[in-house]
Order: sequence, then structure tokens, then C-alpha cells
Amino acid sequence: MSQCAYPEDAAESELPDGCGLLHTSRKYLKLKNFEEEIRAHRDLDGFLDRASIILNETATSLDDVLRAMLLRLVHKPDNTESDCNLDLLMAVLFTDAGTPMEGKAVHLLSDTIQGVTATVTGVQYQQSWLCIICTSKSLLKRHVCISRLVRPQNWGENCCEVRFVILVLAPPKMKSTKTATEVGRTFATMFLDITFRQKLLKTRTEEEFKEALVHQRQLLTMMDQGLTPSLKHYSISSICIPKSHQPLQQKDFFPVGKGIREDFARRFPVYPLDFTDGIIGKNKAVGKFITTTLFLYFACLLPTIAFGSLNDEITYGAIVIRGICDDYDLDFNTFYAWTGLWNSFFLTLYALFNFSLIMSLFKRSTEEIIALFISMTFVLDAVKGIVKIFQKYYGTSHGNHNADHISVLSLLGLGTSLNTSFHTALNTSLLANPPELTSVSSRSAEHSSRETAVLSLLIMLGTLWLSYTLYQFKKSPYLHPYMREILSDCALPISVLTFSIISSYGFQEINMSKFRYNPSERLFKIAEMQSLSLGAIGSAMGLGFLLSMLFFIEQNLVAALANAPENRLVKGTAYHWDLLLIAIINTGLSLFGMPWIHAAYPHSPLHVRALAVVEERVENGHIYETIVNVWETRLTTLGASILVGFSLLLLPLPLQWIPKPVLYGLFLYIALTSIDANQLFERMALLLKDQASYPPTHYIRRVPQRKIHYFTGLQVLQLLLLCAFGMSPLPYMKMIFPLIMMAMIPIRYKLLPRIIEAKYLDAMDAEH
Repeated sequence: MSQCAYPEDAAESELPDGCGLLHTSRKYLKLKNFEEEIRAHRDLDGFLDRASIILNETATSLDDVLRAMLLRLVHKPDNTESDCNLDLLMAVLFTDAGTPMEGKAVHLLSDTIQGVTATVTGVQYQQSWLCIICTSKSLLKRHVCISRLVRPQNWGENCCEVRFVILVLAPPKMKSTKTATEVGRTFATMFLDITFRQKLLKTRTEEEFKEALVHQRQLLTMMDQGLTPSLKHYSISSICIPKSHQPLQQKDFFPVGKGIREDFARRFPVYPLDFTDGIIGKNKAVGKFITTTLFLYFACLLPTIAFGSLNDEITYGAIVIRGICDDYDLDFNTFYAWTGLWNSFFLTLYALFNFSLIMSLFKRSTEEIIALFISMTFVLDAVKGIVKIFQKYYGTSHGNHNADHISVLSLLGLGTSLNTSFHTALNTSLLANPPELTSVSSRSAEHSSRETAVLSLLIMLGTLWLSYTLYQFKKSPYLHPYMREILSDCALPISVLTFSIISSYGFQEINMSKFRYNPSERLFKIAEMQSLSLGAIGSAMGLGFLLSMLFFIEQNLVAALANAPENRLVKGTAYHWDLLLIAIINTGLSLFGMPWIHAAYPHSPLHVRALAVVEERVENGHIYETIVNVWETRLTTLGASILVGFSLLLLPLPLQWIPKPVLYGLFLYIALTSIDANQLFERMALLLKDQASYPPTHYIRRVPQRKIHYFTGLQVLQLLLLCAFGMSPLPYMKMIFPLIMMAMIPIRYKLLPRIIEAKYLDAMDAEH
């Protein structure tokens, strides 16, 4: 098998009669500047005039592919290379051209250009394309041929999945701007963009292929001009809060409203495209939008039902701050409204004074600790729920199990938030005692049967198994790729509907626990704001301040995770503007006693993942996925929100046919899919793996193994600290939980560098 261009630095080839020497030389090439270097446009124009494009090349070996490309060049009607020798050109392409004894040569490409990503952890090769350059005295002019292979080919180290081959031929005596290397640099700069390569894979004719090349040239020209495209095409890098190494200063938070103005200026030009991208134009993604909308609908609706049911059982039908109000004889609607108004007031201050810049101090490792903690709360929700079912139906005691301690935040009724976010998981799942489960038919008298408990466990595990199997189905070889993608995107609704039908119709004789619905509750009742005393309003301010810290941290944390560089979002972020909008929206919700909203984990990152075009990569035998691009649209969230609103028409039936074990299986599915790309979880798994099976990640290459495990252990300790406060049965421990999360910043910057060298910490916190 032929090997590709970059052998090891100290390469040695054993021949039958002895050893030979192989000279390897590398140099870094600057990207072509399509704005300043006129040759970039002329190189492409020359290629378009005499285009040599091979689509769907079926050859599998490198030699056969190159021979087919040379034949295409030689047999062109306008070919002026009458003295061109095909065999001679093939020989010049490889290192064995000067070997005196035939058949005993080192058969490697002589001169190539490949895309690399230079990071603090080393160099990563782009292995899906290869540019081969060659000079020959027999040539009179320059030639370029591009071949697109039918399927990825493995041609050796750093060339494990080649789909595109670019062949550049030129005579040796050329102007310095017209050499084979310069022409190769032009096309290599274009192919460096993974989104562009993905578009080329979808072209069906040479004309479409040429149009893609012209479009990429225009995009690169705009980027080199320093312009941010505001129409249909965007830069390949995301605009997000910079992880600056410079400490924040007081002047960074002034003038007031600066961050909001910058966010608005950045997002407003592309706002119309949030509704038209994927709908209007050549590249449509209507099918993906529909499946993503269904996923988001079920991911929002079902946890809302589950957490609302838990709150209903704890507070006996009142989703607001019943406990505090009963203790102090307060009108809970009014107290809830004042708490929400103070919360919105503080969020507005955070937005105006650019407090979101503080999130730049949160390193990747800190974000992943909090994200893993949130995932753990979903798991504990499911475990506590199923344990309670077994206590009720399988055990000997069937009494009521009410929580002895209810945290202040859980009394706020956050569990019914549409976003089903962090604090809902925290405060409804981590109670001192699991809440009592009530059947739709009776609240006091339940027939105890072991069949109910065992079936509930099977239904929960079955929901998890089917949903995760369908989620991973896109990696299987079965069915058409489009069908695999649809099944993967619809994994959640399919599994929920399937096991709801199995539970409700397949086992009708077994009584399953379902959520309670009270249609007598009045909606849209405005709170009487004047009925509270100044002391009660002051108490609501204290609760609102603590709540605002929780909202602030999670809103920005989830936004940072969704806008992570590996997600390749390109329309820019709006941290300050989003925070202000959350404050405005929650002001209205507070007045009507409605649940508050904000960005939710893991729903938001999973939403981004559902809209992403994913490509598989192979590195040192390990398969991993990388996001090519993401459809950035508002239509999916808008559609899901409309469907959630129409779900009121589905009460009490058929929504009450969904048993609680299905919801617990949903919790496990959300938790399992949310830890897929969590590096903390991956490094914890390394402790159970053979060292030979370690993936070739950047921290494995850069950081000593012992330091990696030290760092993982320290992260686990921080995770346990979060659990100690966030899962504590003591309400006042939970109240200071936001302060514990903020305390992780000095832990990362002051404490950890005393234990592990800063360069190793930075390497493990790096994106790549």
C-alpha cells in the first residue's frame, strides 16, 4: 500500500540488500490571502478555464488514482504537452524515481501540502484531502486536476480518510508566484475549510463543483477584507466570550450597556437569516428542522411534566412558594411575583454592567464539572423515582413519604419551567425523602403489586435502551444514511411513544403511576402586588438575589457550552442581550405566577447537536466525530414552543397515558447523551482502561499520565463539593450553592496551579 507524504522525521527503509537513506523536509506555508494576492484569483480562473475534475473516482490505491488524473490531463482536447511521458510523471511523483534498482524503492510521495491545525498540544492533520505537487522539465505549462473519490481511502499515516486529491504539475522554471508550490497553496487554502469540503461532496456535476469553488473564493476574499458576512455565508470561526488570559479590570464593565449594544449590533444583521436559512435557497434542511423540533418538543414537555408532578406532590398542588407563605401567612402569588421581579431586576443590572464577562474566567474544566453535576441530578431523579415505586409497590411499607426538608428554591416552584434547567433538576430531585407517587385514579388507596414495580423498572430501562440505540443508529451500516439520521433525530419521541403504548395497552391490568392533572387551577391571574409588607418584600429581594445568581451562572454557562468552538457556530453570541431578554420575559411571567425560563442544560447543547452536520474522523485507529456546520435557526425553538402551548389541549388525555417510568427513562437518556463529549467523564473512564487503549487526545499527547489523573482527581473533589451543597437536605446549604459555584474560579486560578504546573492545566483546559 502506498504511503502519503509525511513520513517520520527519522525514516529508515529496509531493502532486501541493505538500507537506504530518505531525506525528509518540512516547511510551514502561509495561507493564501485572496484579498491581497492577485495570483490566488488567477490560479483559480486558469483552472476553471481548463477544468480537470474527476467526480466519483472508484480507484482505491493512490497509484491508480494519480494515473487516472494524469490520463485526464494528457487526453484533454486542448493538451499542448505533446512530449509528456505518463510513466515519467508517475515516477517523479514518488521518492523511488532515482532508485537504481527497480522494485527495491521506498514508494512515498515526494512533495505534498496538507492542512494542519497547530495548537498548544501539537499538530493535527486534516486527513480528508491531499495536495500533491510536482515539477517536470517535460512540461510546458501548469496543470491542475482535482479528483473526488467515491469513498474515503486509507493511504497510511496522516492520510487515513482521503476523499479529495489535488494534483498540481508545473515546469521547474517559473516565476516565483507561479510555481507548483504557489498554485498548490491557492487550492490548499480553499480546501482547508471543512464546510467547503462538505459542500463539494454534495455536488453532482462539474458545473456545481466549479460554482462551489467560485463561492469559496468570494468567501475567502471577504474574510481577508476583514468583513463579517451578513448574508448567507459566514466565517468558519465562532464569535464568543474570549477566554482571555488578561485579568478583568473595572473599566471592562463600563460604559453601562456597552455589551448589550455590541451584542445587538452583531446579531441584528443576521436576524432575518435565523428564519430563512435552510428554508430558502439551494441548501434546504426542512426535514432536519422538523425532526429537531420534535426532539426539542419532547425534551421540553416531558421533563416539565415530570418536574411539575414532583412539585405537585411535594407542595400538594401548588407550584409556588407555598411553604414560606403558609409559615408567615403571606399571599404566595404575590410573594412569588415579588421574588421574580427582584430576580429580573438583578439580572437587568448584570446585563447593563456587562457582568457576563465574568464567565470568561470559567475554564473548560470548570464548566464541565458543573455540566456533569447537572447530568447527575437527572440520573438521581430517575433512581429516586424508581426506588420510590419499589418502596410503594414492592416493599412492605406503603405509608406516605413526604419530604422532611424542602429547600427554599424548590418551594419557588421552579420545577415546571419550560426549560427544565439546572435548578429544577437540583431542587426537585434531591429532596431529603423521595416524593410520594400518586396514581391518576386514586391518591390514597393503591393496590400494592410487585408486578407494578418490576414493570416500571423494565419500562424505564426499555425507554433508555430504545432511545439511546436509535440515537446511535446513525453510526450503524443499516438503511440509507438519510433514514439513519431521521431515526437518530427522532430517538426521543419514538421511544417515549413506543413504551407509553406498551405500558398503557400491553399491560392494562397492571396499575402504573401517572401524573395528576387539576383542571380547576386558574391561569393568568395577576398578583396583588400591594398586599405584602415591606419586610416581606425585603425577604423576597434576598431570595431574588440568590435566584438571580443561579440564573446568571446557568444562562451564561449553557450559552458558553452551546457556543463552544467545536460546535462551529458562526452568527455570533449575545450573552448580555440574552440576559436582558430573560429579565424582561420573566418580569411578565412573575406577575402572572407562571414558571420562569432561561437557557437549559443539557437541552441547549443537545439542540445544537441535533442541528449539526457531523462527520466521522479516524485518528490512530480511534473513530471520533467532528461537527462540520450547524444550521443556526430560530424555527425549531419557535415550533417546539408552539407545540408545548398546544399541549394544553392534550390534557388530561392522552398525555396522562405517559407513565412516570417513561419519564424516568427520559431522564437517563438526557443524562447519558449529555456526557458524550464531557472530557471530565472521559478522563474518569481512563482509570478503567488499558493504557494502550487511550485515545490520541491532545491532553494524552501533551500531559504526563500521572498529571492527568491528578487533575481528574481534583475535578472529582470539586464535583463532590458541589454535590455536598447542591444535594444537601438542609435548605440553607442549597441557598448558598451559587456562591459555591463562583468559588470554583479562585480554586482554578489560585489553588490548582500550586498542585499541577500551569502549562499542564492550560493544556487540559484547551479545546484541542
